Amino acid sequence: MGSPGGESRGHCCEEHLYCCGAATEVLKFGVRDLRCSRSRHSAPCLLFLVIPGNPGMVGFYRTFMETLYQAFEGRYPVWAVSHAGHCVPPDTMDMLEDVAPVQTGDVFGLQGQIEHKLAFLREHVPRDTRLVLIGHSIGCYIILDMMKREPRLQVLKSVLLFPTIERMAATPQGRLMTPVLCRLRYATYLPVFLLSLLPLGLKTSIVKFALRGLSSLDPKITNAAVRLLSVDCVANAMYMGSQEMVQVLERDSCTIGQNLDKLVFYYGATDHWCPVQYYQDIKRDFPDGNIQLCSRGFRHAFVLDSGREVAAMAAKWLRDDLQGL
Repeated sequence: MGSPGGESRGHCCEEHLYCCGAATEVLKFGVRDLRCSRSRHSAPCLLFLVIPGNPGMVGFYRTFMETLYQAFEGRYPVWAVSHAGHCVPPDTMDMLEDVAPVQTGDVFGLQGQIEHKLAFLREHVPRDTRLVLIGHSIGCYIILDMMKREPRLQVLKSVLLFPTIERMAATPQGRLMTPVLCRLRYATYLPVFLLSLLPLGLKTSIVKFALRGLSSLDPKITNAAVRLLSVDCVANAMYMGSQEMVQVLERDSCTIGQNLDKLVFYYGATDHWCPVQYYQDIKRDFPDGNIQLCSRGFRHAFVLDSGREVAAMAAKWLRDDLQGL
């Protein structure tokens, strides 16, 4: 089901493939193919898998992933899988594979994206591989639903960063974005299309200008932001976002309770997608859970300027769980 094509830089590799019939980008640090990397008699390996927020372009997570990979001295592969259609495929690939519609379904919608991640695991990760799942924003909702739908996953730990797992439309940012995503998103396609026609150098300058307010901007995210100036990517991201506003309602406390010892929650102190009240509510409902409130001023979109710091923090949380592996 995969389509060859990727870029490798030392221990880092970018690959594009079809998953559930949709173009998907996978960013890999360490082992490129888990199915071929160990002998029949070797112990099951461990994979860190990053599930991004929205937009789900894996390039935004490069610094975060590299820091995490280095924190464990390269012992464990660290992969990130894009959301379906949240990438710019190579010229040899279309956004959708030429397959029967029943095979693709609504792969760009929120529920389709959850099935997309489970399909990726089935097709590219041996079943006995232990997993550390790391979600950001809507990626946290996806992870909880993955654990609910497929309880046989060998999940060692799930780290949920700035989790948007409930009442998204009721948040300050949700109230602002719901009309845009649900009724006005088509109006953005023409400006994005016109921007996509500009030369690469000019697009890069526009992105840098738009992000000029970040004093410690991670230079590695500029390329990902430029790639986002694609009508297909924006359309797919906004369509998924429109479904988030109407589908992410009540918190799945049942799944959280069943997996509480495997979960780490990290809430932002000034997160307009997830107010502190949500942190206080879940902390009250699960007093024994590992549920933390940020005290370091990280923004919801931490990958823009704090990917290295957040990765170092996550590695510190995980060290005890990985002892002896």
